[in-house]
Amino acid sequence: MSEKENIIICRCNDVTLKEIEELIEQGITDIEEIKRLTRIGMGPCQGRTCIPIVASIIARKTGKSYDEIGIPATRVPVRPVPMGVLVGDEDEE
Repeated sequence: MSEKENIIICRCNDVTLKEIEELIEQGITDIEEIKRLTRIGMGPCQGRTCIPIVASIIARKTGKSYDEIGIPATRVPVRPVPMGVLVGDEDEE
């Protein structure tokens, strides 16, 4: 097993550095597309850790600036919310 296979970029979905770099080498450099293919940013942390790391990897591998890559919009809920709050249960705090 290579070292890149051991480096976890997305802990929520067990996505490795090797997986991200392979996609970039195949020409997939859009962070939204990488997100759809690997599910980075879709776990409990909502990408707070992995999305900036993946953007940095894309920038390094493509020569683009970090700002050119762009960070996907965060979708609500950003943090866990009790289901009762979403359905209007008065008893939820």
